[in-house]
Amino acid sequence: MCVGVYILKPIEEKPLKSATLFDALIPIAVLICLLGAAVYLFGDDSSSGPNQIALLFATFAAALIGLKNGYTWKKLEDAMIEGITLSLSAILILLMVGALIGTWLLSGTVPTLIYYGLQIINPSWFYAASCLICGIVAMSIGSSWTTAATIGVALLGVASGLGLEPTVTAGAVISGAYFGDKLSPLSETTNLAPAVAGADLFEHIHHMLWTTVPSFVIALIIFVFMGFNATAAGESGQIDEITSILQQNFNIGLEMLVPLIVLLVLAIRKMPAFPAISIGAVIGAVWALLFQSDLIANQIDMTQGEFVGYFKLVWTTFFDGFTISTGDEKMNSLLSGGGMSGMLTTTWLIMTALMFGAIMEKTGLLDIFVKSILKIAKSTGSLIASTIATCIGTNIIAADQYIAIVVPGRMFKEEYKKRGLKPVNLSRTLEDGGTITSPLIPWNTCGAYMQSVLLINPFDYALYAFFNLINPFLAVIYAYLGIKILRIKPKQTA
Repeated sequence: MCVGVYILKPIEEKPLKSATLFDALIPIAVLICLLGAAVYLFGDDSSSGPNQIALLFATFAAALIGLKNGYTWKKLEDAMIEGITLSLSAILILLMVGALIGTWLLSGTVPTLIYYGLQIINPSWFYAASCLICGIVAMSIGSSWTTAATIGVALLGVASGLGLEPTVTAGAVISGAYFGDKLSPLSETTNLAPAVAGADLFEHIHHMLWTTVPSFVIALIIFVFMGFNATAAGESGQIDEITSILQQNFNIGLEMLVPLIVLLVLAIRKMPAFPAISIGAVIGAVWALLFQSDLIANQIDMTQGEFVGYFKLVWTTFFDGFTISTGDEKMNSLLSGGGMSGMLTTTWLIMTALMFGAIMEKTGLLDIFVKSILKIAKSTGSLIASTIATCIGTNIIAADQYIAIVVPGRMFKEEYKKRGLKPVNLSRTLEDGGTITSPLIPWNTCGAYMQSVLLINPFDYALYAFFNLINPFLAVIYAYLGIKILRIKPKQTA
């Protein structure tokens, strides 16, 4: 009896081909064309689905290039899954941020911040006050878009009544809105940048202070001088109308700021972002029950019982946000929002953008661009300057600030690590170059949105968005001078 012995040989994989510049340009061209079509066809709504589809098709184009060059689908799929995995911590934080915004609106925390912020309006330094107010509001709600569409629109109306320059006012609104958005732990981009770079959220915010605060102070000084030289006549009736609506619908008082103070204390004590924001959301819900009982009573269905109605409304606020009807559409937009469901579109965009970046990296297509850039980026200063330039270029070409954070972040992450630079250097640079330059480009989703709500072309207000112009230049100066460039300390051996 003969027994045959078979030796199973492992399947030999095809040798991988090196990607060419033409290979790298194909998915980039697909992405640019589809993103341009998305902005053209869908305008401000392009980030609510069309951009995600564009990213998916660009990902498929990159995958086809990878298959051509010898990569198996399994390896490409694993790369995409790994890319999505990088975003999971940011997604958890974003979902809880949605819950926090909802409970802070219901508790009166955000309305109180807006109310007291509006009290500092004065015609003689109106531009600086507009910038500061928008900064306070954007920092409290984490949204430059909502701030510009509500407070920004109101301030432009006031500027018109006072005979002040609307383009300067728009520049002040944009400067303040993006300053607050950039430093707010509730902001999507503020969570996205450290997630891509591999940094901690609150360390990222702390590191950004060194470039962000001086830029904002310089912008405020310029606005103060411009305000002193401007002539004003009239009354700020729209501001009085807003404060009146706030008082009619919410209990306003300093005690409403306790949830914010608690969150700030937790952040200062370096508690991880997810539990800190979760605690802030829960305290907001408790404060709503304690101080906004009249508001809640008008929102609930009493047929289910008072206790059940209160409990159901607060529960709904966590996952679906808060909605109010004040009789004014703009105020309804400002005072309504939040909820975890409101973050799902952003989550979808983050996932598709990271998929695209991951497969471009896996197939070596990103390396082609990185190597060409790094040929001239010999020093730390030139590396950071190149990163900022790449973020701005991505904003111009890809027309979306999320892509301008994710793609350069993936491109430069390993190089920062090789040079012994801490991840917060990269995350700060992504924000300095990507987040704040997006509203200055008319065809960018942010620029198109700002034009639609402020009714002023970004090319007109860009000259007066001093914070957005100063911040990237100051970041480059810091880089070349070596100011606050943190390096990884070598581990000590026993």
